[in-house]
This record gives sequence, C-alpha cells and structure tokens, in this order.
Amino acid sequence: MGEKQKVIVIIGPTAVGKTKTSVELAKLLNGEIISGDSMQIYKGMDIGTAKVKREEMQGIPHYLIDIKEPTDAYSVAEFQQDVRSRIDEIASRGHLPIVVGGTGLYIQSVLFDYHFSDSGKDEEIRNSLEKKSEEIGFDKLHAELAEIDPKSAANIHPNNVRRVIRALEIFHTTGKTMSEYQETQQHEPLYEVALIGLTMERDVLYDRINRRVDMMEDQGLLEEVRNLYDKGIRDCQSIQAIGYKELYAFFDGKVSKEQAMEDLKQNSRRYAKRQLTWFRNKMDVTWFDMTDGDFDQKLSQIFTFIAGKLQLEANK
Repeated sequence: MGEKQKVIVIIGPTAVGKTKTSVELAKLLNGEIISGDSMQIYKGMDIGTAKVKREEMQGIPHYLIDIKEPTDAYSVAEFQQDVRSRIDEIASRGHLPIVVGGTGLYIQSVLFDYHFSDSGKDEEIRNSLEKKSEEIGFDKLHAELAEIDPKSAANIHPNNVRRVIRALEIFHTTGKTMSEYQETQQHEPLYEVALIGLTMERDVLYDRINRRVDMMEDQGLLEEVRNLYDKGIRDCQSIQAIGYKELYAFFDGKVSKEQAMEDLKQNSRRYAKRQLTWFRNKMDVTWFDMTDGDFDQKLSQIFTFIAGKLQLEANK
C-alpha cells in the first residue's frame, strides 16, 4: 500500500463551533467538507439539525447534506461507504478532505477498518427479532440487549430499534457481543488523520446550547417540525433526532410547547455530554478549548497542529 490519504477530522459536541472552524480551515488548506452528522443527511430537517447555511459555507463545497428523505433509513455501513468515496473524490482533485461531525460511531467507522459486510448478518434471525420487537415492545427488546451486552445497550437509545436489533443479530450470529465484534475490527486507521476535538467549559457550552435552541425557535423550528408531522412522517430514524421527537410530543398533545422546548434544551445538553465522553473514551483526539473568545488565535493553534501533523502548508 502506498502513502495513506491525508484527512482532517473535526469532532466535538453540538454548538461548540465546528462549522465555523471547518470552513476557515478549508479556506486555508484548499479543503472540501464532508458532513459526519447522521441527521444532516435528511432533506427538510435544516433548523433542528443546525445544518450549515449556504452563506456559512463561504463557497466551500459540502457533501452528505440533504441526500435522503426523512422516511429513509441510513445505516453506519452506508455512511462509511459514502464518506470514503467522497474522500477519494476530493483527493482526486488534489484537495484535502475535512470530515466534520458529531456522531462518534459514524466517524470511527470511516477511519478504521470496520467491516459491516456479511459477517454477523442473518436475515432469518433479524426477521424474528423484528417480529419480537413488535410483540414485546422496544423497551423489553432493549432490556434483553442490556443483559447480553450492557456496553452496547448503554450506547444505543431504546427507540433506535434498528441498532438494538443489529446488536442482537450480531450476538446470535457470531456469539460475540457488538462491542467485542467492533473491538476485534479496530486496526490501524485507513488514513493519515489529524483528529481535532473542539471543547468548551461546560457552563459556557450549555449556555450556547440553550441560546441556540431559542434561536432555532425564532428561525421557525416549530413550522419545520410541524411540516413533517403533518405529512404523517413518524416512527422513522429521522424523527428520533433531538429537536424533532420533543416537538412531536407537543403536537401529539402530550406536553406543552414550553415543556417541549425545555426538554429539547435538556436533551441537547445531555447529548453534548455523551458526545464528549464517547470521543474521549474511544478515539485519540487532540483537544482545543474554544471557551475564550479569541477565535483567530484558536484557529492559528489548530492550523499549526494540523500542518505539523500532516506536513501541510497554508494556501497562498
């Protein structure tokens, strides 16, 4: 194998400033950006997923945004394939791929030699698990997984039935838990990677998350979600996203609007905390604290790190 392709990956919790940082780095390094977020793939889900706006892109190409309908499923395996082919495509133009995202497992699947192929797959087992989930309910199926594989169960939301079923399917097919199965697959990274993590003091981050949710409401989040709700889109992967499920509860008459917005803030804060924990435990990240206001200084530090790590020079 020849030299590995150089790739920059920028991760971090929601609202930490990944969009701005990635666009500025792309301008400096002749880069193009691939979204590593498992929800920004969906069309018509712009405000709630904090999708990068046209003007924020500043002319930098962005990929894997708006590629699926909200009713479509999207697996980690598809994501892995999509991102890798975009990396090759960007590199073939002599540009630098920059993957930006918050979905840990998705990012990991791209960088490491994960095989989502046929091992651990068995249609018969999967069908019987799907039937079982309808009979006993999502929570009981998740509880079953928690007994067999507490580690995976802790990382999979009970409503994410597809992943619960997948984890059980792997166990019944290979005799290994999903965690064990994944650990046996983590070899060398496939790329020469500069893996940057952006972080922030918790109080500052939480305050930014709360303000971002208020801003989303001002930008028309309720109308966006109502539009999906009125189309009868429910019980699918996209609607499990934070920002959508809370407002569905409001439209269903289960909670008040105020309560739904409060739940949305709380779930976003919890998600940010989970994201940070996941990245710290699972990946070799170089962290940059974005708490203090001097963005240009931070950008310069990040650039210096990347340039040193990947032997790159700035765009003239």
